[in-house]
Amino acid sequence: MNNSKIWLSSPHMGGNEQQFVNEAFETNWVAPLGPNVTGFETDLEAFLGSDSQIAALSSGTAAIHLGLILLDVQAGDEVICQSFTFSASANPILYQGATPIFVDSEEETWNMCPIALEEAIIDRIEKGKKPKVIIAVHLYGMPFKVKEIRAVADKYQIPILEDSAEALGSTYHGQKCGTFGDIGILSFNGNKIITTSGGGALVTNSKEIKEKTVFLATQARDNAPHYQHSHIGYNYRLSNISAGIGRGQMQVLEKHIGLRRSMHQFYYDYFETIEGVTVLKESNENIYSNHWLSCIVLDANILGKTAEDLRLALEDENVESRPLWKPMHLQPIFEKYPYFGKSVSEKLFANGLCLPSGSNLGNFDRQRITAVFNRFFSK
Repeated sequence: MNNSKIWLSSPHMGGNEQQFVNEAFETNWVAPLGPNVTGFETDLEAFLGSDSQIAALSSGTAAIHLGLILLDVQAGDEVICQSFTFSASANPILYQGATPIFVDSEEETWNMCPIALEEAIIDRIEKGKKPKVIIAVHLYGMPFKVKEIRAVADKYQIPILEDSAEALGSTYHGQKCGTFGDIGILSFNGNKIITTSGGGALVTNSKEIKEKTVFLATQARDNAPHYQHSHIGYNYRLSNISAGIGRGQMQVLEKHIGLRRSMHQFYYDYFETIEGVTVLKESNENIYSNHWLSCIVLDANILGKTAEDLRLALEDENVESRPLWKPMHLQPIFEKYPYFGKSVSEKLFANGLCLPSGSNLGNFDRQRITAVFNRFFSK
């Protein structure tokens, strides 16, 4: 353990973040509003295009919660959610007193399976409970099958809440992820491709929805000289300090995407000749992933070794890796809820691993990782 830690995905500052933060202090804009918040939203709107309107919030989870509220999810409603994801995709469903309906993944992108999605919708309609919203996730930065998922959603007239927390900079047929849903969300948590320490955003193409989001996120205070409230509000707005970090990070976003994709190429090249290891990659030229995390699946029948064996080998050399997400329908808090699909997500969880993917990893880090791989796969 003499070597320094190689993290899975650590924050990577660009250099100008401090300037924006200092300006906030110097002008006393230490509040959940201010020039940095407005500027960060404008930067994101310009990056995403597609007439995007951005409301900067305290987290991606907050954005999902407000997205459900804006899509009129209420207690007793049902919301379809991708099972193979982080719990933050599903937790806000319970915040609203609604019922999550989990759907399996398909093998190509590891995201929501359109076939299983339609099976779930048909079943719930037959039971007299048409789902209110579909939460689809671009997992690990890999775009989900937008055309197929949208076709199912439109067929049954169910809105999509697009969880693009991990996919800022990824594109599908040239369009930025985060702009495909009826409402989209982004995350700027410390491990994301850019960070505001903690933070997120709601994405819409409606100025009215953006304004309503900001209203709800700032305690839903009515327009009156006194404090008057006609709606339940939330303290979900991003601070001007955090937004300053985000403004500096936006200046290096494209660079960070390139560096993450370079790490993915490093892994792809290494494993190309190793039978029994599959690297998650784009299926065709119309898909562009930011490769927020580079992920592999190991076939223990071929290798005689498991993903957990590799994780422990990396850990012994102070290199962080992590199992793929444990599906929501296997989680103690969610296992009682309906699930549709086969066992794709379960197999991915059992056999997959996320590898160090940070944009701040250099040649020495790659050499250390390669040394572990060489020892592990040569035995």
